[in-house]
Amino acid sequence: MPAPAPTVRSLARSLGLSRTTVSDALRSAGRVDPATVLRVQQAARAAGYQRNPLAAAVMSELRRSRSGTFRGVLAIVDLYEPDRSPHGVFHRELVHGANARAVTMGFKTEEFVVGRDGLTLARLDSILQSRGIHGIFLLPAWNKPDWSALDWSHYAGIYADYNIERPAMHCVCCDHYRSMMNTLGRLAAQGYRRPGLILEPGRDERIHRRIGAAFRAFQSNRPDIEPVPVFILPDSPREKFQAWFREFQPDVVLGHFTEVIDWMESAGAHIPADHGFVSLNRLYQARPCAGLDLQPRELGARGVELLIAQLQRSEFGLPECPTTTMLTARWVDGPTIRPAVARTVAVA
Repeated sequence: MPAPAPTVRSLARSLGLSRTTVSDALRSAGRVDPATVLRVQQAARAAGYQRNPLAAAVMSELRRSRSGTFRGVLAIVDLYEPDRSPHGVFHRELVHGANARAVTMGFKTEEFVVGRDGLTLARLDSILQSRGIHGIFLLPAWNKPDWSALDWSHYAGIYADYNIERPAMHCVCCDHYRSMMNTLGRLAAQGYRRPGLILEPGRDERIHRRIGAAFRAFQSNRPDIEPVPVFILPDSPREKFQAWFREFQPDVVLGHFTEVIDWMESAGAHIPADHGFVSLNRLYQARPCAGLDLQPRELGARGVELLIAQLQRSEFGLPECPTTTMLTARWVDGPTIRPAVARTVAVA
């Protein structure tokens, strides 16, 4: 039988010290004589003692709280980006889902915004380590974020988006490619033959062009679909959109923002009688419409589940093989798409 792993209790017994003294010495905390700290830490290294950061965080919180149901704290970290698109509702929904799932699993969450109120990565690193927080849930950034200045040997992490290379880590995000394919297939089944796609500059690039790739692949592989070029929103978008709309005559338009419906109607479209509109993210809708629910609350919940699983397995540090977990968007019917026509089969 292998020898049991050394513990604070066994170290205290072998050194003739109290468990409190050994615990404080291992954490370099409390009023422990420096010579005793050195002796304890040398004995711990010789015995192969390894501190469990998650257990330490639990004990730290239990010392501060009368409740015994606590299992840990997770940091939800955002990056302040002044030039980010102003629609923060997606982030709020992610956080809501993450918070709700964390509570059911016995964890608390705390939010941090790097770049706001003087919070630097170095300061965040110090705060997290001093408070024994070892799980980091990173919210999406519009530009390519760089979180490499954190000392990841102390943390498990999850990123709620695609675009993370510094450092590469596990991700949870929407499956935009499959979601677009499913949506176009549904529209084709409802009789639409000339779908048109509108994209903002940079929006498709930051998700590795998955929306545009799915759109073009669907067009090129369906002979019953007439190709319409993608419209990239320029300056003065209303006038240029209407010129594009009149020239290429899409019978259904897919885009993120419902102001496009007004542009279509100004160009003569009657929705849903002869044209349709689909929102690619219904969180951004300013009026009722059909579209996609990217399920940010579910993404937040799934991200927390994956993060807590890493903590429970003591998987700290950057992964050798980062994985991506993707959820398909959910279709939501609305008044901007004509109802599907039920097919009847003649019986002889």
